[in-house]
Amino acid sequence: MKMEQLFLESAISRFLTYKTLAEKTFAQLDEEQMNWQPAGNPNSIHVIVKHMSGNMCSRFTDFLTSDGEKPGRDRDAEFSAGTASKEEILAMWEKGWNCMFTALRDLQADDLVKTVYIRNEPHSVIDAINRQLGHYPYHVGQIVYLGKLMKQDNWQSLSIPVGQSQQYNKEKFGK
Repeated sequence: MKMEQLFLESAISRFLTYKTLAEKTFAQLDEEQMNWQPAGNPNSIHVIVKHMSGNMCSRFTDFLTSDGEKPGRDRDAEFSAGTASKEEILAMWEKGWNCMFTALRDLQADDLVKTVYIRNEPHSVIDAINRQLGHYPYHVGQIVYLGKLMKQDNWQSLSIPVGQSQQYNKEKFGK
């Protein structure tokens, strides 16, 4: 397998991992919790999803042929408070990810060395993808943290629960 194809498959796999972490958080939350905003004015999950979806659609629509910061995007509005139904939030979430995954799956190996622009700044396609591999997990971490804050003792771990590493290793690897 060529290195370029390996990179694309790896990037898609990493993005899917982070998407799944957030979705496992969403599954534990109700509509009110998806819209909850902690004291001090940090973003609610709804606002984070609105921002991520806006970013994904802006960056990955016409990915190879137009600037990743689309003229119609209103980034500031993505951070405006408000509420939405859980169904609306999940629809925004899927719209963004579908836009991104469609663009990534359409890429060919030779596209990775092309130049794309984000806010008029040139990036190789590899760098633009890596930029988003830093950005989206940052926000997924915020989503997971908010979920843990709200669920507290009722939080269902998304990985190996604290204190169960040895048991996990024994079951998984016989060690």
